[in-house]
Amino acid sequence: MKSFIENHQYQYIKSQIENLLQSKLTTHDTAVTEAIKTLTQEKVTGLFGKLSEDQKQLVDQVQHVEDEAEAIFFLSRLKQHVTPFPELHTDTIQSLFPKAKKLRLPDLESVDWNELSYFGWNDQGSGKKYIILFKDGKLIGIEGRTTFSQKPGICSICHEQEDVNLFTTSVKRSSKEESITRANYICRNSNTCNRNLKNIHPLHRFIDLMT
Repeated sequence: MKSFIENHQYQYIKSQIENLLQSKLTTHDTAVTEAIKTLTQEKVTGLFGKLSEDQKQLVDQVQHVEDEAEAIFFLSRLKQHVTPFPELHTDTIQSLFPKAKKLRLPDLESVDWNELSYFGWNDQGSGKKYIILFKDGKLIGIEGRTTFSQKPGICSICHEQEDVNLFTTSVKRSSKEESITRANYICRNSNTCNRNLKNIHPLHRFIDLMT
């Protein structure tokens, strides 16, 4: 079976299973429990367009998860079919940021590409954050300055409350136009953000706004 699950879909399914198990702890009404199971299965199936018979059989198993052990087993099976973020190499990354003279990269060998909807890292020395993602079939990269926030806030990408930084870019459409400054709060830790991300559309809207 080919990979057919995106990281954000996997994270959404994981959150639905957590909700399902939590509901089993708070209610002993069989009818309510069965209704929640059915709703969970519908939500998960609704993430996808057309599924093959094998894919549908795998996804439908979500409604049979009864406890944490079964949840771990089911998620481990799903993860085998998650499409990894394409592994990036130094030359590719540098080509996306040609104006960055001294681009400091994280340890690419330690990156788990299987858990990313986008690739982001902070450069503490320059006070910048870099973000790479696939959008409309193309690999794109944006960079912005980051300002530390002392208080947790809602991330514009994953929409969860986390430790955030203010991410700021300057947009100039043509040589005759003045630069426009745009800013949004996003997760300080991109790995945390990727684990929180359950819908890809806010990420794409963020990129459209900041570029």
